[in-house]
Amino acid sequence: MVQLHSASDQAQILDTMIGLTGLSHLQRAIIAGSGGMELYLGLRRRGFMRVATISTSWVPRKQHAIGLLADRNPTSLEKALTELSPFLCTNATVAVLIDSYESSSSLKVRTKLQQMGFRIEAGVRCHQGLVLSACRQGFNQIENAA
Repeated sequence: MVQLHSASDQAQILDTMIGLTGLSHLQRAIIAGSGGMELYLGLRRRGFMRVATISTSWVPRKQHAIGLLADRNPTSLEKALTELSPFLCTNATVAVLIDSYESSSSLKVRTKLQQMGFRIEAGVRCHQGLVLSACRQGFNQIENAA
């Protein structure tokens, strides 16, 4: 489980993820990964009421504009991305917290995002690691072609 060392670390990660994805109080966000519950609670404290985890989401699939993911294990990150994908709409944005100490995990996550139709737009270093932001646009066209 991703545990943030302090409230300031959690605030920095949340601020970074909100800024990179452009999350507003009106958008639905889905959260995944072993650090997802901390992200969920932090967002709820900030007034984001349209957030859910994969296990608690009652909203039909393909309805979430934003996906947030936090996990330390690269294998779990890839699995969580696969689980997260069906909940995201065709023009979704994701933010992924990656452990800064493993460059191989960053490469694996980047490759997985590209395979899923996402284009990486930004990466920001935090105390806990690297937050990658990626968007997919027109993903329904890719799905229809396949």
